[in-house]
Amino acid sequence: MVLQTLRQMHTFDGVSDEDLMQLLPAAQQIALDENDILFEEGDPASGLYVLLEGELEISKQIGGRSVVLEVYQPGVFVGEISILTGLAHTATGRALTPSRFLRFEPAQFAGLNTSPVARLLLITMAQRVRDTESILQQNEKLSALGRLSAGLAHELNNPAAASLRAAKQLPDTLSTLQSLLLNITPLNLTPEQVSFITDLMNTLTDRANNAQPLTPMAQSDLEETLSQWIDERNVIDNAWEIAPGLAQGRAQVEDLDALEAAVGIDALDEALIWIDGMLTMHSILSTLEQSTLRISGMIEAVMAYSVLDQSPLQEVNLHDGLENTLVIFGHMMQNMTVIREYDPDLPPIPVYAGELDQVWSNLIDNAIDATNGHGRLWIRTLQESDCVIIEIADDGTGIATDVMPRIFEPFFTTKNVGEGAGLGLDIAYRIVVNRHDGDIRVSSKPDGGDTRFRVYLPRQRVQVQV
Repeated sequence: MVLQTLRQMHTFDGVSDEDLMQLLPAAQQIALDENDILFEEGDPASGLYVLLEGELEISKQIGGRSVVLEVYQPGVFVGEISILTGLAHTATGRALTPSRFLRFEPAQFAGLNTSPVARLLLITMAQRVRDTESILQQNEKLSALGRLSAGLAHELNNPAAASLRAAKQLPDTLSTLQSLLLNITPLNLTPEQVSFITDLMNTLTDRANNAQPLTPMAQSDLEETLSQWIDERNVIDNAWEIAPGLAQGRAQVEDLDALEAAVGIDALDEALIWIDGMLTMHSILSTLEQSTLRISGMIEAVMAYSVLDQSPLQEVNLHDGLENTLVIFGHMMQNMTVIREYDPDLPPIPVYAGELDQVWSNLIDNAIDATNGHGRLWIRTLQESDCVIIEIADDGTGIATDVMPRIFEPFFTTKNVGEGAGLGLDIAYRIVVNRHDGDIRVSSKPDGGDTRFRVYLPRQRVQVQV
């Protein structure tokens, strides 16, 4: 009866009755009710299953959610990838309706080589790997887009908030400066006095823009010194209000003495308040400029990063792509130390820049995971004969010796179920090796502290690969 059922399935076309009869005596029939689980993602290989009746849903945990890969009808078998690769089940099988299966023990296929059943398994596995990989790659891209969006939102928040605060300060500051201008005019300052005030203001502005930020203690001490100097002249009631602005410009007592000598005691108060107001205005404009440049830089990085599959072959500076990727992951590396060791003479080389950004993304993302976002990340570039080398290293947990030979295999992952599809390094390998005629190598101390991925890219123009 079972043999007749199998004979009606196109899956087993080309397999003789004799070959099927060798397997059937050891087959076990399994019946599942609706929503029963046939096998769980991450479980050891449990056998080869042939769906005789019902429907079977295959799903995989990706990014914390369950993604349906396929819904199978009678006439297919599942579980062959785990049997032939020795890996745990890469997905979960759940019966959508009351279903019936034939189950074959994994041991029954241990000695298969060139038999029709073995060839059938290999053909099915190859097709299923292609189908599954295509689905997972799309989900990887969507997941990358999600990380990109989250990172962009996080990175844009600070400069956007700074711009908003500065913009809100502008009306009050402009109004204050307008009032100060009206107060200074009746003082009838000479052109030399006005020039002195302007020169001092420009000097303090340059100091504020170019000097290293003061420590909180140094800032407090300078404010106290300037406030005391102003109080001694008894020209401004609230000296503490303008002292912080003057301190930001690194004003010294000698500067204030010179100002007093130039404008006199009667005009000193208005001169000090004018300089403080102008310093405040320059500070606001500087904040707006820096915030806008930061936002613009991140937008440029995202635009360069987001064309993963559309970038043409072109000569590019690899450092730009690395920096763009670091911008995208900036919010995840706030507690990490990034050490750049760039070769200043690294030449532009012909590459698919967007695809290489995906390589840098996968390698840096793995380094962040390995260090839990609290370690050190090294990025080095160098030249060697006819190729350039990009090394991405971390001081994280390291890669176990028995895992090392398999890290570039599709679907192989050391992460917990649902945390990775096992395609990141496989994708990186194919982009480097197949698309760019390069090479990617890894070394790691099993006990952690030094894991290095080295990407070798040829200098000469690569041929377009498909």
